[in-house]
Amino acid sequence: MDHFADRLTAAVRCKGNALCLGLDPRWDQLPQSIRRRHGDGTLAAMARAHEEFGARVIDVAAPLVAVVKPQMAFFEACGPAGLVALQRVMERSRRYGLISILDGKRNDIASTAAAYADAAFGGVGLAGRCHAVWDADALTVNPYLGREAIEPFLTSARAAGRGLFVLVRTSNPGAGQFQDLMCAGRPLYLHVAAAVAAWGRENLGRCGLADVGAVVGATHPAELAAVRQAIPEAWLLVPGFGAQGGAAADVAAAFRTDGLGAVVNSSRDLIFPYHPDESNWEACIEAAIRASISDLAAHTPMHRLAGLS
Repeated sequence: MDHFADRLTAAVRCKGNALCLGLDPRWDQLPQSIRRRHGDGTLAAMARAHEEFGARVIDVAAPLVAVVKPQMAFFEACGPAGLVALQRVMERSRRYGLISILDGKRNDIASTAAAYADAAFGGVGLAGRCHAVWDADALTVNPYLGREAIEPFLTSARAAGRGLFVLVRTSNPGAGQFQDLMCAGRPLYLHVAAAVAAWGRENLGRCGLADVGAVVGATHPAELAAVRQAIPEAWLLVPGFGAQGGAAADVAAAFRTDGLGAVVNSSRDLIFPYHPDESNWEACIEAAIRASISDLAAHTPMHRLAGLS
């Protein structure tokens, strides 16, 4: 498989935008028609509702965006059936050729980290063959345990041509409690960014970008600019655009001047832009996706991707 950064570059150029669809299904916000169809009050039924909703959202989004980011937590909350639903949603995104970022924020040490990584990427070996589990293109990981814990993820991702997005400066209001602590004259998140830069430079694609990226929130524009400067070869995954308060202009600094280098995630604004009683909810989602693409194109270098292939 081609280098992850090269595949991501080709995908966003093909679609002409760097919008990432965050898939965070929430039962109370699903269309009433889906909830009625799967309303027997069991977790298995909720999982089926999440699967149907996710599949239909992907059908709407696939012609418009290049990247989808399923959030594992909402599927895991449905129990074992939820994991099956997530697997089927991931399979659907692959059939459309979308780049999938599995948002699990994993980390651990030694064989446990290797097990997480194999499940995310290349699959698990058993009885002489490899069994795919999530088959994701990328995974979000937590760097707190250091290089030792990141190593199994790097090994598995690189063997399968996949990528990592490392939490650097997150979008939540309390992120600064630890991430902004001063250490050796600079905030902790910049030390993490420096590590991400070093890990990524071990394996650059033909596009000049790395297979290790950084998660940096749209709600912290100054920090976003600082991270972009610190790791010019990294793809940045930028959550917090839209419902969390980040505006299009806030994410402009995440991009390189050619429009590459960032994928901007939006979840609630894209998948729940309707009242649950709305019968034409898929059209509402399509309109929300198109509006977000236009907003980003108007206020960031992303507009330079349009028309490229």
